[in-house]
Amino acid sequence: MQAALVLGNATSTVKHPSLENLKLLVCQPMASDGVTHDGPPLLAVDHLGAGAGERVMLTSDGGAVKEIFGVENSPIRWAVLGLLDRTE
Repeated sequence: MQAALVLGNATSTVKHPSLENLKLLVCQPMASDGVTHDGPPLLAVDHLGAGAGERVMLTSDGGAVKEIFGVENSPIRWAVLGLLDRTE
């Protein structure tokens, strides 16, 4: 799992059939301090309705992707597993 900051949405005119009607997010992985970037931005599939500026928990676990989206074979590499609360 990886905490990340949602930078915005991505649009695709051509998608794998398993991605139809799913929202794509550009996410910036964050280090455990919640401030430092932890690698380059990545593309994640969202089913929870996260938006720009929100913090999310991502997973790259294939079993979780199968369970969340109900697909057997899909090119999904990262998926939103949950929304993180702000700790301020």
